[in-house]
Amino acid sequence: MQRITSLHNSKVKLVHRLRNKRGRQSESRFLVEYQRDLQRALLGGYELDFLMICPALLESQVLDIGSAQDAIEVTPQILKRLTYRERPSGFLAVMKAKSAKVLRDLEKSIIDSAILLVGPRKPGNVGALLRTGNAAGIDAMLLVDCALDLYNPNIIRNSAGACFCDKIYQLSSAEAITYFRDRGFQLIAADGRGETSLFDLDLRQKTAIALGPEDAGLDARWLGICDRRVRIPMTGILADSLNLSVSGAIFMYEILRQRQTE
Repeated sequence: MQRITSLHNSKVKLVHRLRNKRGRQSESRFLVEYQRDLQRALLGGYELDFLMICPALLESQVLDIGSAQDAIEVTPQILKRLTYRERPSGFLAVMKAKSAKVLRDLEKSIIDSAILLVGPRKPGNVGALLRTGNAAGIDAMLLVDCALDLYNPNIIRNSAGACFCDKIYQLSSAEAITYFRDRGFQLIAADGRGETSLFDLDLRQKTAIALGPEDAGLDARWLGICDRRVRIPMTGILADSLNLSVSGAIFMYEILRQRQTE
């Protein structure tokens, strides 16, 4: 097994570049530092480039994912410099990214339910919503006009590896609106001031639900184009809004509940 002790090594410099979006995009690679996420990336068909291991920090046996030539031993100093975690688990995997799934890929799919994350700004929320969408069996999760990259470490961590599934698409607003309009979906805007209660809505038909950024919500274009503006009922005295990932989870599980009780 190759051993690296210098922070000036070319592979160390590569990994350091992958800590930001520009580096991930230019190198078409990303980092994984949780055993669970590594396993799910591999199950999702992602390819390992190489693995950095620090035996002194290793918490458990790393998955048997390749030959010894894929693994590089590094010092604790190097691993702590490169990982996002305050307490590294002892390894860092460099994975090869896949091309984003776009409109042409969505057009080849058969779907009845979709969640549209329009202009999301917080990677933690995106990750949590991808995880919930996977759990609730949503057919397609769309990142619409999204400036975040799918391999942001907070998306990976908060999605529990759900970001590696094959039901995630990246579209523009124009593409998304045209796609769902042409295919007869009811297009729902999640809106705290909506005129329709979520629990009065029939979600058994082909449905796409649009969720806007947590701070601003959907813009006027989306509110105008959607068939209905739908709110989650709230009867408490203090709370007048919900976290985006919580709101999205309620919508998704209402879809699941209605379709399981048909």
